[in-house]
Amino acid sequence: MANIKSQIKRNRQNEKRRLRNKAVRSEMRTRVKTAVSLAEADPTSDQSVEALRLAVQKIDRAKAKGVIHANQAANRKSRLMRRINKIQSS
Repeated sequence: MANIKSQIKRNRQNEKRRLRNKAVRSEMRTRVKTAVSLAEADPTSDQSVEALRLAVQKIDRAKAKGVIHANQAANRKSRLMRRINKIQSS
């Protein structure tokens, strides 16, 4: 345990950020899973299109907040779109 004031404050800030990042990351993963499962169920429905839009939006939001790197966001979106397109084509 730190006994320097600035380090105690830094630890508090880091913990807050860790929890915030964890929530953003979890929400992003949940939206991606939902988008894929809805696309597998019915790829042409409005629900699956909306779920895909939300998933991409959450990935972009995580990138904007600095939770994930910009390249990581691009890779995730690319992988998601390829997966959805593969489901729709089959």
